[in-house]
Amino acid sequence: MDTRIIDGVALAGRIRSALHDRATRLATRAVPPGLAVIIVGDNSASRAYVRHKVRACADVGVRSLLVELPGETTEADLLATIAGFNADAGIHGVLVQLPLPKHVSTGTVLRAVSPDKDVDGFHPLNVGLLVTGGTGFVPCTPAGVMAILDAEGVNPWGLHAVVVGQSSIVGKPVAHLLLQKGATVTICHSKTQDLGTHTRRADILVAAAGRANLISREMVKSGVVVIDVGINRRADGKLVGDCDFAGLVGVASHLTPVPGGVGPMTITMLLANTILAAERAAESGSRVA
Repeated sequence: MDTRIIDGVALAGRIRSALHDRATRLATRAVPPGLAVIIVGDNSASRAYVRHKVRACADVGVRSLLVELPGETTEADLLATIAGFNADAGIHGVLVQLPLPKHVSTGTVLRAVSPDKDVDGFHPLNVGLLVTGGTGFVPCTPAGVMAILDAEGVNPWGLHAVVVGQSSIVGKPVAHLLLQKGATVTICHSKTQDLGTHTRRADILVAAAGRANLISREMVKSGVVVIDVGINRRADGKLVGDCDFAGLVGVASHLTPVPGGVGPMTITMLLANTILAAERAAESGSRVA
């Protein structure tokens, strides 16, 4: 079987071009999209990821404001910073980069972000809207997975989708999104016995467990659509996914690489959520002071 290797970079580029047009239209209405990114501490991986986000904002015409706070910042001071952005009409998205220092409650911080500016889709209200099929903000990586399926013409309706991983950031949200599209969904996790019996039944397989090469050739059926969300760094420094990429070529009908698959789509969906938040603000009559 010929396997289509999905180019997430190219797809992200096409979507960002359309997002740039939307941002330009907003700017002409005096509502230039604005994103505030808050990072606490000196986590090198987080700082690198934040730099990617800031550059991506510039590419599509989103104004970004980066706030770098020291690791000893108190929870109260962080909450005050968030409250300031919640009240700022020129900021449409507020993102708090995770992880946070241990002395800060992640749950408290995520609940402090206004649901209307929660472009990560982590606020309990937006989580509830996702589960019930509402119109809140969808977490960026699951949104990217669904955008890939849509761009590739893969309709989940009536198909069996297997999600490996049950995190609140990827596994659970993508399972709900697939359910909404008419798929029959199985969620597997670290306690699932005989994982292969489940993955071999998948028409669509989303791997988001965070374990390098967890999914082998023998664990999938011919023609499966494989979306590999995993990002794992080997001892030699190479990034690999949760799937044995080389082993699945020739078996899967569609396959995302790591890197270059889902990753570029995650940041693109963050931009999309920020622009959507600005569009909603424009419709409600909010303007930059």
